[in-house]
Amino acid sequence: MNLATLLDPVHTIAQQAGDAIMTIYARDFTVEEKEDKSPLTEADKAAHDVIMAGLTALPEAIPVLSEEDAENFSGPDANGRFWLVDPLDGTKEFIKRNGEFTVNIALIENGKPVLGVVVAPALEVSYLAAESVGAFKVEWGADKTGERMPIRVAGQPEEGTTWRVVGSRSHPSPDLAAWLDKLGNHDMVPMGSSLKLCLVAEGAADVYPRLGPTCLWDTGAAQAVVEQAGGRVATLANKPLSYAAPGEKLNPFFIVWGQSA
Repeated sequence: MNLATLLDPVHTIAQQAGDAIMTIYARDFTVEEKEDKSPLTEADKAAHDVIMAGLTALPEAIPVLSEEDAENFSGPDANGRFWLVDPLDGTKEFIKRNGEFTVNIALIENGKPVLGVVVAPALEVSYLAAESVGAFKVEWGADKTGERMPIRVAGQPEEGTTWRVVGSRSHPSPDLAAWLDKLGNHDMVPMGSSLKLCLVAEGAADVYPRLGPTCLWDTGAAQAVVEQAGGRVATLANKPLSYAAPGEKLNPFFIVWGQSA
């Protein structure tokens, strides 16, 4: 499989899902509640349908694990691959209409995200990455086109520098204050959805500590972007965040570092 040639078609699929989301975003919409009390909108469902149609139309058939149809996931294929999809990450931000929501599509191979596409349709920006290809930011307009701009993490802040810490706008964690005390001088940058990881990937933030619950589909695509931009996403035990057991939907707590190990 050629990841370089796969990146553009997957980006197009994600942008098409973004179009479906924005159509609903522009009008009144209903909000339901899932069993876990998290919100669900028409836009989540519409984006899921677009993505499923797009991925299944690609030349190579690969199983899909989507947040909106997780119960029908059959497991990775014989090569350990599967698509990992969050059709609308940041549903709370969507409901608040602050623009900080994304479409996330990742290709997982043997537990590792090797390709990731994150599209923020309200902001008209995308983050793309593939193994051995690199990480890029694309700012686009009505025609959905834009130049790929290579991105890179900021690296280790110099001693005495104030850390730029990106944090969740909708999910504050009681454990975060203690972690930040140990970190030292810092400024907080609030942000929703997988855009938090992307800010680290493009060097706009130094670290993102996530000491609260997330699911696999929340992180896979943006983790690919971070890693291909030279950063890392590690558990509190300093091991790479893994997708080798997709039956376990919840991630452990993790830290996104804008630097290599």
